[in-house]
Amino acid sequence: MQTGINRDALFSDTTENFLSPCEPNPYSRVLIRFRAERDNVDKVYMVNCGVRYYMQRESRDEYFDYFICGTEVEDEELSYYFEVYSGKEKCIYDTRGVVEDIRTEYGFRIIPGFTTPRWAKGAVMYQIYVDRFCNGDPSNDVLTSEYQYIGDNTVRVEDWNKHPAVMGVREFYGGDLQGVLDKMDYLQDLGIDVIYFNPLFVSPSNHKYDIQDYDNIDPHFGRIVSDEGDVLKPYEQENRFASRYIDRITNRKNLDASNELFIKVVEEAHRRNIRVILDGVFNHCGSFNKWMDKERIYENAAGYEKGAYICRESPYRDYFHFYNENAWPYNDSYDGWWGHDTLPKLNYENSRELFNYVMRIAAKWVSPPYNADGWRLDVAADLGHSPEYNHYFWNEFRKVVREANPEAIVLAEHYGSPRDWLNGREWDTVMNYDAFMEPVTWFLTGMEKHSDDYRGDMYGNADSFWDAMRHHMAAFTTPSLQIAMNELSNHDHSRFLTRTNKKVGRTNTMGSHAADEGVNMAVMREAVVIQMTWPGAPAVYYGDEAGQCGFTDPDNRRTYPWGNEDHDLIQFHREMIYIHKDNPEILTGSLKYIDRDYNVIGYGRFDKKAATVVLINNNDYEVTRKLQLWPLGIPSKCRLKRLMLTTARGYSVRAQEYPVEEGEISITLSATSAIVLRAKLKRDEGKCCY
Repeated sequence: MQTGINRDALFSDTTENFLSPCEPNPYSRVLIRFRAERDNVDKVYMVNCGVRYYMQRESRDEYFDYFICGTEVEDEELSYYFEVYSGKEKCIYDTRGVVEDIRTEYGFRIIPGFTTPRWAKGAVMYQIYVDRFCNGDPSNDVLTSEYQYIGDNTVRVEDWNKHPAVMGVREFYGGDLQGVLDKMDYLQDLGIDVIYFNPLFVSPSNHKYDIQDYDNIDPHFGRIVSDEGDVLKPYEQENRFASRYIDRITNRKNLDASNELFIKVVEEAHRRNIRVILDGVFNHCGSFNKWMDKERIYENAAGYEKGAYICRESPYRDYFHFYNENAWPYNDSYDGWWGHDTLPKLNYENSRELFNYVMRIAAKWVSPPYNADGWRLDVAADLGHSPEYNHYFWNEFRKVVREANPEAIVLAEHYGSPRDWLNGREWDTVMNYDAFMEPVTWFLTGMEKHSDDYRGDMYGNADSFWDAMRHHMAAFTTPSLQIAMNELSNHDHSRFLTRTNKKVGRTNTMGSHAADEGVNMAVMREAVVIQMTWPGAPAVYYGDEAGQCGFTDPDNRRTYPWGNEDHDLIQFHREMIYIHKDNPEILTGSLKYIDRDYNVIGYGRFDKKAATVVLINNNDYEVTRKLQLWPLGIPSKCRLKRLMLTTARGYSVRAQEYPVEEGEISITLSATSAIVLRAKLKRDEGKCCY
């Protein structure tokens, strides 16, 4: 017999299960709900800014009483928690669950007027580092000695399967947008909803985070119509002599043809119901940029103004900060991001013209005829020279983007808490390092996300996993969390499959082949199960689904292994993507933790109609777990349908049923395994809990 408050039964969040509407307009009324065990509590209050709102019992079902209160929202953020009473006993409930203390940072938060596009909620993203994905047009490949970059000549890599060199930034494999078009059937068959492109604009590097021309797609990714001039001769050390390169990237015919190809890529993606997100690098540009022109590429090119490096009278002089006002012509005393002279920091505070230009770029690429569906923002918190200006810039940026395309999203790269920017006026969401990539990586592998460290105290530590998730997820409101980019790998960190070998190192210390040795495919599948069932937008880094390995940059930028794919892993991704997209509770439902032990975690995703149960056994031995499923609303006596079972030997989607007795299920899982189960919830008249 339960005595006192049953704390496992208490629940609320800000999904549409417990908040309606879940994305309210300013100056409107919302209904807030709370759940407790049936006949277990006397009173429930919603508490906002010290004001207590009595919650009436609205309905009940087999297990729970549901309490409700209404309140008016204005145009500012609303934060609240709950007080629960049974006799003399009192509980406080916030985003952490039942707690002893009141901390404002863990309150449930509503931002009136803040919405994120429906298409992005739970959308499956696919990140493409274009140079390494597929070479569809060899005629646009960067040529050996086409130009110099960071002290040496460019290299055209002839062997697609060669691992990147330690200093691989000058290596080009020839991947391009035509290659993406050629693989659209593959991407559609995989089941993705969004392509996120690493930068596409004119740039001298293969990563293109040092943008040369924001107005144009790089012809090396696009189309080269005019191809005049020569590569550098052995005795030529300056890019002003790189006439072939200059024609390729300044000739209007090439730029226009490349922009037209991008239009075609987006149109083809949209025809297949796939969205496209661009990478925006607005904190800094590149020293090759036409505004700076340190390489003197544009100095004598037709139709271009003189760059700020060239002369004091340049129209772009105020776009940058120069320390020495007496160093022209060819003034290299400019401010570089983190001191890198290849990455001149943009000086928005001193140039309204620069600000207006970038705002035009922000709108241009999400508007016709280009019609991209949003921006991923590189090092977004670093932009500007003060926090005040940074927030001003992103506030204006989001306005411009949403005015141009109301369905576009603004997604930022950020390390640390994003709370200050996720205020409904700046970023929509972030690349989810703190509340996804890191906790999953530590728990399943014990590895730091660069493969730079192994910590045995973090490996299999379920308490640390749950604590980290609770803490970092509190920085998000639900509209931001549901579209957060949940990655296992990306272009800045080691590939997750490599982390499963628990080898600490990088290419320059271990050699690239060490990244492939001793990997554990079963752990990789466990990670994908979590990725595809966790709140947010799962983001697959190209090649991860095919078994690609790699230490951190540049080894993580290996080519997609066409012809050498792990087809079983690709099919596993297809199956998990299907499960993710076919079950609405996974896309926008509630999350509740139901199990924890060493190397074991269990959780459920549920909404009004169904519940998905996920259990991970990351031990190298079999475990049997008895799970209480009634906290997910699963009937006390029913049968769960198995959607996925992955073990050390492989995986199965063969249908199998598991009995639930008195709200409990017993499951035995073999070593290094995961299971996904599903139940439909009762909707009997008079017992509807919502």
